Order: sequence, then structure tokens, then C-alpha cells
Amino acid sequence: MASDPVPDAFSDLWSKERDRQNAAYDAMMRTTAQPVPWAYDVWAEVIGNLGHTDNHNRAIASQILCNLAASDPEKRILNDLPTLLEVTRDKRFVTARHCLQSLWKIGLTGPEQRAAIVTALATRFKDSEPEKNCTLIRYDIVIGLRNLHKATDDETIAQQALSLIETEPDLKYRSKYTKGWRQ
Repeated sequence: MASDPVPDAFSDLWSKERDRQNAAYDAMMRTTAQPVPWAYDVWAEVIGNLGHTDNHNRAIASQILCNLAASDPEKRILNDLPTLLEVTRDKRFVTARHCLQSLWKIGLTGPEQRAAIVTALATRFKDSEPEKNCTLIRYDIVIGLRNLHKATDDETIAQQALSLIETEPDLKYRSKYTKGWRQ
């Protein structure tokens, strides 16, 4: 039996017409929120768009890839994680945030992926200090870890997140991260 075909809307993810692109994005985010049989048919195309010249394409590709991790029994996401993490350093901060806010979903797909994404997020938290938007990056990481912890009840995630929060030297931001964690 052949696998389901890739939905027609998928190719519109890379459209230059923003209305078409946005409609395709909404449809594909809903579709890929569940495992899909055609993930590997589009995997390389999505990876390729992580480096696209259009920041919208980079943001869309990062979010779709995080969703496609649920359809990745071969665990390709582990090899592609460094490329995906580069988007968290995108020159357009809005693009970086879209990626950061989706990364936690990778941890839902299995213990190996969970360990890899928690380690990657912890490293990103530590490495963000000299960046202009460090506090927003760190906040997004804490919220991502919170989401992953709530979805998995993995207490090692809570320990890691609280440990990261404690490293914040500015009490104002430490308080903000703690509040975000507890929501």
C-alpha cells in the first residue's frame, strides 16, 4: 500500500504570495501536529529551507521540521539538530524566536530526542548571554522546557530548567523566568 501523498498545500509553504504561504503554513502546522506518512518525502526540502534567503521560509521550515520530528522513526532530527539550532541565531530575531518556541516539540518524540533537545536548549541558554536579546531567548527556552516537562512529566527537565534559572545573575530576570516556569 502506497503512503499518503504530500498535501498540495505543502508546496505553497515556500510561495512568494504571503496569503498563500500563510494559508499553507496554517494547514501544514495543523497537519504535521500529528504523525504523517510523507515526512521523509519532504524532509530534505524542509532542511534546505532552513537556510533560505527569505526569513519567512526559514521560520516556517524550522517550525515544520519540529513538528515533523513526530514522524521521524529513523531519528533524522538528531543529525539535523545542529542545522535547526542555527536558526535560533538568525539575523532576524523574529525568525529565531519562532524556531526557539517550537524546539521543545522534538522532545515529545522519544527519550533520545528529549535528551538531545534539553541539552541543546541548556547550551543555548548559556551561550545567549552576550546576545542583544538574551533575556527573550532565555525566557523562550524556559517556556519550552516548561512545555516539555508538562507534556512528559520528566523531572530531569524541571531540574535542568531550575538550574538554568538559578544561573541568571539579574534578579529581575531570574524572577521573570521563575514566574514563566510556574505558569
